[in-house]
Amino acid sequence: MKLAPLGDRVVLKHIMAEETTASGIVLPGKEKEKPQQAEVIAVGPGGVVDGKEVKMEVKVKDHVIYSKYSGTEVEVDNETYVIVRQSDILAIIK
Repeated sequence: MKLAPLGDRVVLKHIMAEETTASGIVLPGKEKEKPQQAEVIAVGPGGVVDGKEVKMEVKVKDHVIYSKYSGTEVEVDNETYVIVRQSDILAIIK
């Protein structure tokens, strides 16, 4: 099954956060926090949303940071995805 987002929505897949630093120090408690980094899996067409023209600025395979409490989690083929509005994406990681 393939997800095709509508309007200004974006489908994201979580990227697991590093649990150790570059020097090898283990960071306890990191796994309890919801990850905010994700990879873009699918992008909606944009267009006119709520009476405003929306240009999609993210593309598939971008790595992004999104708002902590935003989006809707869905499970498709035993994979968990998050569907968010483009405005909930805070930054693209380059």
